[in-house]
Amino acid sequence: MQSKNKRDVFRVSRPAGGGLALTVVAAIVLLIACTPAGAQAAAKSAQPEGASGNIQNGRQLYTSSGCYQCHGREGQGSRFSGPRLGPPPISLGGFTAYIRQPRGQMPPYTRKVLSDAELGDIYVFLKSIPQPPPAKSIPLLN
Repeated sequence: MQSKNKRDVFRVSRPAGGGLALTVVAAIVLLIACTPAGAQAAAKSAQPEGASGNIQNGRQLYTSSGCYQCHGREGQGSRFSGPRLGPPPISLGGFTAYIRQPRGQMPPYTRKVLSDAELGDIYVFLKSIPQPPPAKSIPLLN
């Protein structure tokens, strides 16, 4: 049986040369993650054309009303829950009518729950979300 030095007990073994490779990979992942986020933040701060409402209030209402639970934090939707919402291809009137009397499993949001002005803010928030890039433009998916 070998006796261990006290220093050896606290030493973390690392593969030779792995530190630099891990740092490079982490930097690349961080760069990729930050680039779209910066573009999305800039797009969200600009008011969509022809829209009136408060984007920041819409984002807050979208979250506090529970919309994100089915439709995702950015309205991206899911095959297993709610469909994609942002940016909505329908008019504000169509959006409001559907929210008030939805089909399927979505609960209705009456004026007692969300006012028309609040729905307008949510709509403007959803319109401010940039379209995702086409799948063909993403090298890893081709």
